[in-house]
Amino acid sequence: MSTRERMSPVDTAWLRMDRPNNLMQILGVMLFDGKLDVKRLKRAIEVHMLQHRRFVQKVVADDAGYWWEDDAGFEIDRHLQRSKLPGKAGKAELQAYVSGLASVPLAPQHPLWEFHLVDTALGGQALVMRIHHCIADGIALVGVIMSMTEGAPGRSARRGKPAVSAPDTGGEDDGFWHMLWHPVSEVLHSPVRSSAELIGKYVDLLAHPVQISNLLRVGSDIASEIAKIAFMENDSPTRFKGRPGTDKRFAWSERIPLPEIKAVGKVLGGSVNDLMLSAVAGALRSYLVAQGDDTDGVELRSMVPVNLRKAGDEGKLGNRFGLVAMVLPVGIENPLARLHETRARMESLKNSYQAALTLTVLGAAGLAPKVVQQQVLDLLANKATAVMTNVPGPKDAIYLAGAKLTQPLFWVPQSGDIGLGVSILSYDGGVQVGLMTDSRLVADPQRIIDGFASEFEKLLMLVLMVPWDRLDDPAAVEAALASEAGR
Repeated sequence: MSTRERMSPVDTAWLRMDRPNNLMQILGVMLFDGKLDVKRLKRAIEVHMLQHRRFVQKVVADDAGYWWEDDAGFEIDRHLQRSKLPGKAGKAELQAYVSGLASVPLAPQHPLWEFHLVDTALGGQALVMRIHHCIADGIALVGVIMSMTEGAPGRSARRGKPAVSAPDTGGEDDGFWHMLWHPVSEVLHSPVRSSAELIGKYVDLLAHPVQISNLLRVGSDIASEIAKIAFMENDSPTRFKGRPGTDKRFAWSERIPLPEIKAVGKVLGGSVNDLMLSAVAGALRSYLVAQGDDTDGVELRSMVPVNLRKAGDEGKLGNRFGLVAMVLPVGIENPLARLHETRARMESLKNSYQAALTLTVLGAAGLAPKVVQQQVLDLLANKATAVMTNVPGPKDAIYLAGAKLTQPLFWVPQSGDIGLGVSILSYDGGVQVGLMTDSRLVADPQRIIDGFASEFEKLLMLVLMVPWDRLDDPAAVEAALASEAGR
């Protein structure tokens, strides 16, 4: 077997996207109750991660492009390191540690990933992960990480599962999850299918690059799709937009009980997803208001990854996702009205063709000269303020190397000048929000995270205080509450 493989155009695009102010690495923090057994952890990595050759391959380049090449000197101990936090070794120190890693490039002479096992004073250890985006997208990598875990002691271990699989959403009525986790051909509506046909032509072209005539034919279709993105309006200028630096900041919330969120959503007619996104929009608004900024009519566009894997590709690494542009109604003060607007916008995304479109664009960018690629990628990045992931995790508690996972957090990188990353993840009956910011734009992301819990509490209070038959009229509810407050 050859020790060298050509890197795909899409993966090449992500490799070339590296900038000092936005490194293309996916970061994860897994908090555990107790300490992990290091020998068992190494074994789990060897059995479940290293079965994928990408994790033992380094990136090499020549005049023909980029290649995956086996690292003859691979040592697992180089990629799994032990670390201690300074001082109290609490949440703040761990957040600072993760922030420091986010600004350090991965060693290019070795496979582009590393784990850091960190001792904390939070009741156990933390496993901090960095994996370059060119290896795989976040959807695939979460699948790989989850494949290393086991069920509770006495229950059957998770063995033999594909690296990428659809998580159990617990019967959620949320069609967005289907769009996120299922193949294009089975779920997405006709606009996406038509773009997916273009992807099929394009993928076939990649397998036969000598077919110049096909390149010309498909190229015109790609140009047309890029034009659609080019004419997308920019979102509102806020302090969240600007030239990021190299200093990143991380923060994350405490867990909010999932049954509580579902109960509120059932009364208000919104899914878990709707409530979380609305609360994020409210938290961003509250932060802007606290800074003295005008929020009237402000809308923030966030790029959301959407899985575009075909049936049979579930266990493969690489990047097989597109992006949809979700606009958060930050300018709406009324939390109930904001929720209603968020729900309506999520409904409209279910018929969007943007995800397939952006996958095509990313593939074209990977084939193009670097200067052309940069222009295309900047075009995408300049249309948004944030990158957001929204992933349902395991319903039940899982274990890794003998330790119970209490809180998982993952962030995807921000390309170009995007300086805000939002991560929403459900796990074991709870939901948490993580935030990655650039210190030039938001020096203290914990203030935004604290606002997230407050925004959800506003919706909870409405459910407790207002007759349920009135909650479909946000303006009337607001007027009634104002009248009660004036008495």
